[in-house]
Amino acid sequence: MSLLVSVRRCCRATRDSLRACIRGHAFLPARSYSNVQAQPGSKVIFSGIQPTGIPHLGNYLGALLNWVNLQRNAHPDDRLLFSIVGWHALTLPQDPKLLKAARREMLAVLLAIGLDPERSIIFYQEDNPHHTELAWVFNCITPMGRLQRMTTWKSRLAISRNARDESEVDESHLNAGLFTYPVLQAADILLYKTTHVPVGEDQQQHIELCRDIADTFNRTSKLARPFFPLPECMISPTPRVLSLRDPSSKMSKSAPDEKSRILLTDTAEQIKVKVRGAVTDTPIGITYDPQSRPGAANLLTILAACTGEDVMKVATRYHDKGHGQFKADVADAVEEMFRGPRAEFERLKGEGAYLTSIAATGAEKARALSETTMKEVRSRLGLA
Repeated sequence: MSLLVSVRRCCRATRDSLRACIRGHAFLPARSYSNVQAQPGSKVIFSGIQPTGIPHLGNYLGALLNWVNLQRNAHPDDRLLFSIVGWHALTLPQDPKLLKAARREMLAVLLAIGLDPERSIIFYQEDNPHHTELAWVFNCITPMGRLQRMTTWKSRLAISRNARDESEVDESHLNAGLFTYPVLQAADILLYKTTHVPVGEDQQQHIELCRDIADTFNRTSKLARPFFPLPECMISPTPRVLSLRDPSSKMSKSAPDEKSRILLTDTAEQIKVKVRGAVTDTPIGITYDPQSRPGAANLLTILAACTGEDVMKVATRYHDKGHGQFKADVADAVEEMFRGPRAEFERLKGEGAYLTSIAATGAEKARALSETTMKEVRSRLGLA
């Protein structure tokens, strides 16, 4: 049996699940959320993604595939909302024409990977004005010092300025939107009375801030019972996928080097070239040692995630193999995983009217839910 056949068999469960999702067979029964309140004890799950380019392998393994699994395994009474967060994209300079195209492409990606608009509410953040309205309310109760201690804006600024690390960040380039975007993120979450947020480990600080903001509003409003729930993190089980060119940092859409990331739309040949050029080291044999051999460890993490195996088991299989064969197998596994969603994306991105309809319906459902929240917020603040 060839190694490629072995990899394909390991990928079969994930691949078949994705294809079932795309066909619509893996979803729970459709239901309308426009006028339905979440049932007591049920979850409200919210997450968002920026429309700044085609998702890369790290986005897919760390967030998007997890969204599909959440949708598949959710209780019928759970509510799921997935948003394309255009306001967050504006925290760094954007080309309007490119951003407009990227928004639609991201919607096509979410549908291509298996999210079902009949089961989940899928919408553009900017189509619901309640997000920015609630963000302003939260800006007025969030201390500057707390935002100063947030780390994510520093890393985003460092990447956008092509700095080697955060110590080189010139804060004179920091705009107010990037500084306060964790507050907008809190508004995104709390607007729908979210109880659970699927995030990576690097986003836990933002959920802590969100909880603090919710608690502050609850206490200052002197409510008989808490108005906003304190949302819980749902940590993705997949480890961070690192840059192929700099394994000291995570894979990023905004990194200047295009070869540092594998995109969902990359061809099989492009994937091979990028993996072949991934930074590793010279010792013979493959071992999982994130500290001493971060490049090899990153590729092992990717291969394990693609095949659904334990990373240490994968490392054992390659302990006496060369880097050339190892990288070839990683590329084959990524291609096998991306082939189906990539083809579906290519089909959907040409369905303009369908995508517009999905976005409009999702926004209508989202606004119907959030209007109830904002009426109460305005009333509590004396603005209604």
